[in-house]
Amino acid sequence: MAKRGYHHGDLRRALVDAALNLIEEKGPTGFTLSEAAKLAGVTPAAVYRHFEGRDELIAEIARQGFETFADLMEYAYDTGQPSSLASFEATGHAYLAFARRHPGHYVAMFESGISINRTPELAKVAQRAFGVLEKAAAELSKNIPPEKRPPPQMFSAHVWALSHGVVELFARGAPGTKSPFPPEDLLEAGIGIYLRGLGLIDRDE
Repeated sequence: MAKRGYHHGDLRRALVDAALNLIEEKGPTGFTLSEAAKLAGVTPAAVYRHFEGRDELIAEIARQGFETFADLMEYAYDTGQPSSLASFEATGHAYLAFARRHPGHYVAMFESGISINRTPELAKVAQRAFGVLEKAAAELSKNIPPEKRPPPQMFSAHVWALSHGVVELFARGAPGTKSPFPPEDLLEAGIGIYLRGLGLIDRDE
């Protein structure tokens, strides 16, 4: 039976919460708007007052996720200051922490097929998150001789890819992918190898 008396924001939030639960249980394409409505306790027609379709609902979840993610990345960067190395490493670990704490948002952001350019709001907040890691890479890159210095965008993309790979393979409990090492250790070792290759940390550290 549909619930009555929802305020506009409450209903929208209830639908987002319901979809998050379904994403975690069934994946981003494994549920319908009707299922989200049922879980939220409203009629299917009520969903369309707020979202045109499932993709728009998932896009809103991704936008909210990127807001939290960007805040977490900025906090991680700030906690590492004034050391550019500590800030850079902290942002990598923040990626792993976010994926563990917010699995539904993570899936909506990175595994749903929803483009970050779907809406200006989503694109803006996604760029804010990406920009933190790029800023950390740019600061750390200043310690590399100019002729050996990779572009900050490439630098940050490498660590982003490394962090994403550790999350996808070892931090989300996928069948058959259990590592003998904790994901945090894998990520720290991988970042360390990368930074040694750039001469940013001593090889005997």
